[in-house]
Parts: sequence; structure tokens; C-alpha cells
Amino acid sequence: MTPSVTELSLLKCLWKQQPLSAREIHERVEQELGWSYSSTRKTLERMLEKDMVAQQAMHGVHVYTAALDKVSTLAAFAHDFGKRVMEIDAPLPVNMFTGSKLVDQQELAELEQLLQDWPAEKA
Repeated sequence: MTPSVTELSLLKCLWKQQPLSAREIHERVEQELGWSYSSTRKTLERMLEKDMVAQQAMHGVHVYTAALDKVSTLAAFAHDFGKRVMEIDAPLPVNMFTGSKLVDQQELAELEQLLQDWPAEKA
């Protein structure tokens, strides 16, 4: 399952640092998404139901961790963007991710491999 754009924002927050409470997540995405704390909590609840995040209690507070793998999720988004938005049938060049603050060199190599090996669409 590919996350929505807002779900991806919460996942990116968790990929950078986890576990985080709903309040901590909200503080990190509030400016980007421009929504209320209750919207963040509701989105986290939906993501929990979809197994995109995991929840546990820590010091009496619920905290969240990303349950989706960062590189494979980003590869799915890149593949979708290339095919659906840009109408490109070939794998996207990994250099479009160079300079990203979200992936390190090892993850970049893994992302390139995933994009190169992406299964062909069945007609």
C-alpha cells in the first residue's frame, strides 16, 4: 500500500527520528501540513490501522515508529511518479535523488537497485 502525501509526511518525520509521540510528530509537520493536532492524531490512527506505523507505550505515552521501509516506499513513489505523472516507462535515474536529506549513500544505492529491478507492468 502506497501512503498518501500526508501519510508520507508523517513517515518521513519518523524515518528521521523514532520513536516519537503524536505531539512530537505534530510539532515537526505542523508548518508543512498546516493542520491541527487532532488531524495528526487521526492520520496516525488510520496509519496504525493500515499497518504503516506501529504504536507502543513508553513512559506512559504512546509513541510511534514507522512500519514501512523507507527505501522501498520511496521507490514506489518514484516509480508511480515516473509512470503516472511523467509517463516514463524506463526506470527513473537515481541521480534525481542526489542531494536528498532523506537518504544516505547506502540507501541511494539500494533505491537505484529497486528502481532498476522494478517489475514490469502487465498489459
